Amino acid sequence: MSIITPHTPAHWAAYYRLRYEVLRQPWQQLPGSERAPDDDAPTTTHALLLAPVEAPQAIGVGRLHSSAPGQGQLRFMAVAPAWQGGGIGRQLLAHLEAAARQQQLHEIVLHARAEAVPFYERAGYTVVAPSHVLFGRIPHFLMRKELVGGSTETPQTATAGR
Repeated sequence: MSIITPHTPAHWAAYYRLRYEVLRQPWQQLPGSERAPDDDAPTTTHALLLAPVEAPQAIGVGRLHSSAPGQGQLRFMAVAPAWQGGGIGRQLLAHLEAAARQQQLHEIVLHARAEAVPFYERAGYTVVAPSHVLFGRIPHFLMRKELVGGSTETPQTATAGR
């Protein structure tokens, strides 16, 4: 399995379906709430990991965009429930960090849900401060990671052999 950038209508449908099913539907949010106005920006990097099945079925998604000079922000990281705990999130994170290095970004920030904080801490992110409460009930924490050193990994090679 390799991480790709969605490029066909079927890929985009699978990508947004997983974002909705994991990040919005459990909190009774309307379809369409999984989309962001800057999803189509040329500086936004989308990552999609498809299940090894005939029809495109997303098992992991995430995106990176430039949020300030030298800084990227991760958003909409999601792994299908049946695939959680199997390394999919780590693969997506490595892919997006490699993309950030390619874009010469020096740090990544994100707003993690409370239950995701340990995952990001294991990947080298630190909590900066409490952030916001999404939908009135999901606490988030601002986290950051400095990207040290140049990486020779590209988004395509970041997941090779994993």
